[in-house]
Amino acid sequence: MDNLSNIGVIKDVLERHNFTFSKALGQNFLINPSVCPKIAEMGNAKKGFGVIEIGTGIGVLTNELAKRADKVVAIEIDDRLLPVLEETLAEYDNVKVINADVMKTDLHKIIDEEFKGLDVAVCANLPYYITSPILMMLLEERLPIKSVTVMVQKEAAARLCAPMGTRDMGAVTVAVNYFSTPKILFNVSRGSFMPSPNVDSCVMRFDINEKTPEGVTDEKFFFRVARGAFSQRRKTLANSVSSSMKIDKAYVLEAISKSGLKADVRPEKLSMEELISFSENLLSAVNSKGQQ
Repeated sequence: MDNLSNIGVIKDVLERHNFTFSKALGQNFLINPSVCPKIAEMGNAKKGFGVIEIGTGIGVLTNELAKRADKVVAIEIDDRLLPVLEETLAEYDNVKVINADVMKTDLHKIIDEEFKGLDVAVCANLPYYITSPILMMLLEERLPIKSVTVMVQKEAAARLCAPMGTRDMGAVTVAVNYFSTPKILFNVSRGSFMPSPNVDSCVMRFDINEKTPEGVTDEKFFFRVARGAFSQRRKTLANSVSSSMKIDKAYVLEAISKSGLKADVRPEKLSMEELISFSENLLSAVNSKGQQ
């Protein structure tokens, strides 16, 4: 269906289906006609690729993905949008819409069943409150995908793509850099949406790394350490990890020392290699003391 980003067309479609926006679901639909084609072009929607779309809205981005990719599987949690999508996606026979919560969906199974012989990418225009949990799920599930392209709050982009060892980094930065190579693609103003949110946005792509960093023997513990390290940003690494993980500070300081770090080092100063070294030394300490 053409002109899906035209505000008049959008209002007409929504009125005919008696659709009202849900604040609880954080619904803001794109009305800027230039945005979705760019997301599709830069998000690996092309021949030889299948695309998983998370959060369809009325199908503006879905249309652009379907024009370019071999197949699109769109996952939408709001069942009120299903009749809308039947209309707006009627011309495409390479789109499958699944009414489900992506956090409770077996994406490995979908990829196995729907995308045989294709490379796979993920594209999503998500409510801000759920963006980080879904992004982390996509990365930590180790899905056989090439990239994840998402719309994020502009302020969050700096943290998501912050280099390790810089002031903007946090626990999510560690996970993003561990599994992928993040890149800011372009900015999107708040006026590009209906209804208009209170913040500007930014489209990012996370290219999945073929290999994760070496040296991690227990990923679950490593990410516990990362979350613990950044749980109290004004504290030192020793105080933050000891407090949040309930580990004797002496063992934390021992791990810091064995990693060649200063006792008063702050988490945002650590490189990936230093954080891995600290995590491994801390794991050895808690195992030997029976504290884990």
